[in-house]
Amino acid sequence: MADERKVEELNQEAETGCEAPESEAAQAEGAAETSCEAEVLEEESGQEQQEDAQAAEDDADAGREKKGFFSKKKDKKEEGYKAQIAELQDKVMRQMAEFENFRKRTEKEKSAMFETGAKSVIEKILPVVDNFERGLAMVPEEQKEEPFVEGMTKIYRQLLTELENLGVTPIDAVGQEFDPELHNAVMQVENDELESGTVAQELQKGYKYRDSVVRHSMVAVVQ
Repeated sequence: MADERKVEELNQEAETGCEAPESEAAQAEGAAETSCEAEVLEEESGQEQQEDAQAAEDDADAGREKKGFFSKKKDKKEEGYKAQIAELQDKVMRQMAEFENFRKRTEKEKSAMFETGAKSVIEKILPVVDNFERGLAMVPEEQKEEPFVEGMTKIYRQLLTELENLGVTPIDAVGQEFDPELHNAVMQVENDELESGTVAQELQKGYKYRDSVVRHSMVAVVQ
């Protein structure tokens, strides 16, 4: 009996010794599998990170492209606004120049119309002045101090003063060289004291309004 128990114990020890290596191999195999799984997970994690980085870069590129698109669109709008502003400024400057030319032309026309009207009125007043001069020249010397004659003389002088204030002045004639722009020669006379071409006599007084002639002087010129 003792021998049988001993044989059974030896058999159990043998079985136990055989199982131990199998358990260690299984543990090693499990460790290897765990290590492989970790490497796979790490590789997958790296790929995911790369994919996330690539996606972020793609989003950044898309954002830059979008920003660039809107920037170009904005620049085109600004260029269009600048062109419109320049066109409007050009139109305003042209209109201002046209208005300034119109204003000057209108003032010139108004001035010309005023001078034309003034000359017309002066031409009608000058015969009155001539009649005053003829009438006063016919008054005898002894009657020049009479109140009526003195009154007519004062009216005549007042009329000449007002005409002078308006810019009407008589044209110098006697003793001056004949000037067709100022004088109207109606006859020629002989005069030893004056040179040829000199005005010897004034038959009708001429007048100027400012710088223009209203009426030429009627004169006799030395031959």
